[in-house]
Amino acid sequence: MASEPLLIVILGPTASGKTVLSLDLAKRFHGEIVSCDSVALYREFEIGTAKPSAAERAQAPHHLLDCMEPHAHVTAGEYAREGRRVLLDIKFRGKLPIVVGGTGLYLRVLLEGLFPGPPRSEELRERLRQRKKPGHLHRLLRKLDPNAAVNIHENDTPKLIRAVEVCIATRQKMTDLWKRGRDPLTGFRIVRLGLNPQRALLYARINSRAQQMFKGGLIDETRDLIDRHGTEVWALSSLGYRQATEVIQGKLTVQEAITAAQQAHRNYAKRQMTWFRREPDVKWIEGFGDELNVQEWARNVVQSQQE
Repeated sequence: MASEPLLIVILGPTASGKTVLSLDLAKRFHGEIVSCDSVALYREFEIGTAKPSAAERAQAPHHLLDCMEPHAHVTAGEYAREGRRVLLDIKFRGKLPIVVGGTGLYLRVLLEGLFPGPPRSEELRERLRQRKKPGHLHRLLRKLDPNAAVNIHENDTPKLIRAVEVCIATRQKMTDLWKRGRDPLTGFRIVRLGLNPQRALLYARINSRAQQMFKGGLIDETRDLIDRHGTEVWALSSLGYRQATEVIQGKLTVQEAITAAQQAHRNYAKRQMTWFRREPDVKWIEGFGDELNVQEWARNVVQSQQE
């Protein structure tokens, strides 16, 4: 085990400073950053995803950013297969892979593998698609498997349909199936670093970030995306873009959209922490990734693992 190369995983809620911390570690330990964000995968989605800026990307190689067309939909399994390929490539080049992101399901499948789920049933899926009442699929999943519902947003229809389909087809909870027959990632010593800022401070940052997204042109970006690709693009249902779409449709004022986006991001941060607290062997620290003491702590952890 001691001879296996390190794999650093930085996890934590949205706006906790994961990007800044990953850049600090990448510069100090010859690292390359692998994004684990289900929306940052898509090209043309910039402001609402809080992707690393061009200047930040120039500081270290980045992977699995801007690699899919907006009309595509990447499943957790597809992400994991490509992510593992990228990790092996970084490993063979002698660099330190640093996985960064807040999409808990994608991270779990990347590190632990897929469960042997049932084949897709187009008949069942079509019946589920017909249930148009807002929130219905999410409420159904909460009844079938509350733990699975924690990390799937109520507007993420593809993931909700698959989760409900698995529960109905197998008559088991999907989270129970996750525990069986997995294909864990091998060939690395995985070190998980968790950011856990004080909630009041985190919420203040989340509120400020959401406000800056709208001031920075989120509505115009969303309008351009709709004009080019239509409203059925999956990523337009993600946080921020959904509220901007409702402004364009006349359902919300700009201020109402900002308030709604702030609340939605705060709720998402709570769900993320609920999910990440179930991750094994996480080294937690209270603080943000842009704080010097947190960066020093993370460097010391990595250094000690390399010795």
